[in-house]
Amino acid sequence: MCGIVGYTGGRPAAPLLLDGLQKLEYRGYDSAGIALLTPEGIRMVKNAGHGGVMALEILAGKIGALPMAASAGIGHTRWATHGRPTDINAHPHLDASGEFAIAHNGIIENYMPLRARLRAEGYVFRSETDSEVVAHLLARHYSGDLAEALRGALAEIEGSFALIVMSSRHPGQLAAARRNAPLIVGVGAESEFFIASDIPAVLKETRDIYVLEDGEMAVADRAGVCFTDFAGDPRPKTVTRVTWDAAAAEKAGYDHFMLKEIDEQPQALRDTLSGRADKSGVIDLGIAADFFADVDRVAFVGCGTAYHACLVGRELLEQWARLPAETAIASEFRYRQPLVDARTLVVAVSQSGETADTLAALREAKKEGARVLAVTNVVGSTVAREADEVLFTWAGPEIAVASTKAYTTQLEIMALLAMFLAARAGRLAAERSAALLKELRSLPAKIEDILARKEQLRGLAAGLSDSSSAFFIGRGLDWAVALEGALKLKEISYIHAEAYAAGELKHGTLALVTRETPVIAVATQRTLYEKTLSNVEEVKAREGRVLAVTRAENKELAAAADEVFFLPPVSDDLAPIITVVPLQLIAYYAAVRRGNHVDKPRNLAKTVTTE
Repeated sequence: MCGIVGYTGGRPAAPLLLDGLQKLEYRGYDSAGIALLTPEGIRMVKNAGHGGVMALEILAGKIGALPMAASAGIGHTRWATHGRPTDINAHPHLDASGEFAIAHNGIIENYMPLRARLRAEGYVFRSETDSEVVAHLLARHYSGDLAEALRGALAEIEGSFALIVMSSRHPGQLAAARRNAPLIVGVGAESEFFIASDIPAVLKETRDIYVLEDGEMAVADRAGVCFTDFAGDPRPKTVTRVTWDAAAAEKAGYDHFMLKEIDEQPQALRDTLSGRADKSGVIDLGIAADFFADVDRVAFVGCGTAYHACLVGRELLEQWARLPAETAIASEFRYRQPLVDARTLVVAVSQSGETADTLAALREAKKEGARVLAVTNVVGSTVAREADEVLFTWAGPEIAVASTKAYTTQLEIMALLAMFLAARAGRLAAERSAALLKELRSLPAKIEDILARKEQLRGLAAGLSDSSSAFFIGRGLDWAVALEGALKLKEISYIHAEAYAAGELKHGTLALVTRETPVIAVATQRTLYEKTLSNVEEVKAREGRVLAVTRAENKELAAAADEVFFLPPVSDDLAPIITVVPLQLIAYYAAVRRGNHVDKPRNLAKTVTTE
């Protein structure tokens, strides 16, 4: 997500830090900053982007004010999660004394109670971020050793982080730690060290790196670098020689951003859930309770992939909360004189927060007096600013045009929202809520199981990559997933693909089913197994080829299909979050096999800002 760079050595640090941050621009960011260790203390410049000028462009014009002789420092590009993209919220952050500086990627889940306690102890906060608590914790735990102060802070922190910290009391020294966020240490010439969140930041200066694992720390200065666990016990490490070129390094060795982002889904789901629920089943969306008062109807609006997430959200809300809900394609919503009023909650879903049709739907809803809840991945986006309340999907930047991790995190938000409203209405028992949250926490591991079987999915994709047309079928929640699977296939492989509620096949579509037309049948809803099986048998009677994506227990469908991919065990209600992953990979491998430009498919844009 965000970008971190640190340097300690014998050269001027500022230009090296700026260059490293520029190499991480592909990750996406809204603000940037650099802090240097000088004999006079920590000197820092930082800013958000302004007036269409990117933050790093502004920062580049400011670093001339920094002392060029300084040979140690840290830099950061921020993708906002907690707090708006402003100059004051940009990293690095200092403690109140200005003696400790930190740069942080990730999410501090328990920052609110930490912030409240530190304020009560007299610590003064300047920003709205979760990250600033780390700077104050360093000061609180400091007793002469920077690494020990960091260990003390880490003992209090819950969540994910890649951290670099420094102190004016320790010239030339950087300390770093990671948990569920990447961090590497590069070894330069003549006792210099680079610390970064990703390899491209250091590749110009060195190809020799150490990769930190979860639960590890590094302390570097001109004398060398040492590695320990969070308890301070040594961790032996070996240098890795990077052989990728610069373009491949941006993708962390992946051939395409899309595949990288598919693989990032487990962590994106963990981040999106973090801090929003406790183990007892209590959900905290960070929204005032009275915002949902008197809501008697919900309308979900979105476009493309976001619309498919809306379909799942509507179904879960109606099932769990028994609250009337509808879905609308955003581009149609405002032209049909929608029946919304002050008792209607409109949920506007947009990955970028800048989708023109979704923004127009949001404005129409507000004009009619509805309250609007935005679901978006970009803090500071127009949709986020104009909505009454916002739920952010902390998926991090998504570079590939075809959305993957943004979609699965949207589904997770839909589940959390439906659970919250169901519990509020007294229709979801605490035990059921706790069980659902436990399963949400287990889904990243189940997706990792799917990702470990990529070669099987590559083979399945080869079987349909030469087709000119394909159909996806499913029932209930599976139909929503089928729609997303068909969209992925056609937008990157250019194979014509359509998705149908499986029962609709007999109303005309069967006329198009032939031996050359693959049909992908999605079947995770237990009460609908037999119905979906009957539709598969209709396809087989017309010599159609069937690829089933289902559970291992669904033996009848597996026997009827030509090929089958089995999903890990999952409940019916949460199945869409993992079921879409094999469909994403099938589309990806089909596109690669056809030689297409996977990350930037023809005629498409990542953010659709025109109507």
